[in-house]
Formats: sequence, structure tokens, C-alpha cells
Amino acid sequence: MRPTEEWHEIAQHLKAMLESIKFGSITLVVQDGKVVQIEKNEKVRLQNNKTR
Repeated sequence: MRPTEEWHEIAQHLKAMLESIKFGSITLVVQDGKVVQIEKNEKVRLQNNKTR
């Protein structure tokens, strides 16, 4: 896979993750200068927690 194709694939995954997350974080894992993994940690906020 050429570098531009790799970046396009990474960008597509990031775009999909950003569109689907409300609260949380997205982490890129880099090894030897290349993105090898993308992690999404999403938080769910419950309405009844506001009254505590």
C-alpha cells in the first residue's frame, strides 16, 4: 500500500469514528513511524447521574 493510500484509509477511519462519538477519546498508536492501530474510548453519560 502506498503512503497516500495509507493516509486516506486512516482519514476514513478517523472520520467515521469522529462522526459516531459524543464523549470520549480517539487514540492513534504509532510504531516505527506508522499508524498501526486506532482506538476509540467512548463515555456514556446517564441522565440520572446529574441528581447525585
